[in-house]
Amino acid sequence: MHPEITEDKPARCSKCGMDLVESKPSNDKAGSDPPQTKDTTWKAYMPLLVVFWLLLLTTIVITIGDYREGTFTINKTLSYFMIGFFLTFAGFKLFDLKGLAQGFFTYDLLAKKFFSYGYIYPFIELFFGLSMILIPESRTLLFVELFVMTFSGLGVTIKLLKKEQFQCSCLGTFLKVPLTKVTLIEDFGMAFLALVMLVILI
Repeated sequence: MHPEITEDKPARCSKCGMDLVESKPSNDKAGSDPPQTKDTTWKAYMPLLVVFWLLLLTTIVITIGDYREGTFTINKTLSYFMIGFFLTFAGFKLFDLKGLAQGFFTYDLLAKKFFSYGYIYPFIELFFGLSMILIPESRTLLFVELFVMTFSGLGVTIKLLKKEQFQCSCLGTFLKVPLTKVTLIEDFGMAFLALVMLVILI
């Protein structure tokens, strides 16, 4: 994917995390230049926007039902959105665990040290979503979510400060979304919602 990245021994691409393959000699000079990267447009973010609005719409409809039944609370509404978020995003990541791990390796601080963390992370999000169905107001669970999502956001922040463009792993490899400030908002946004729920519970 990134022919400009080369190593003299087996390694992973520093941009996308994929295993480097042995290059074959070629006389075709025209095909030797790396492909040009197209400018990112709003259309590149359509998959993420569609997912976000579907989650938001579902949350609003369920909340209206709670309001009509007299069981509405802010924490319940926030938990609905977080449950949908964690389950949906975990599902996309599970389509291609190897590809997810390779992409995660390029920017997540823990995955850079322990490559296998990229395989584990989707199951962490799945655990968060399922656990919030059973215990949505668990302080321990919310604290763990706050920590994990904040930590994930730190790796994204570092990449953005370096002004590097990387493939976002938020939707796995099933849908291609550039790693930009949207990913930063995703990680810190979920951490913020967990913090808000914790404050309300105090």
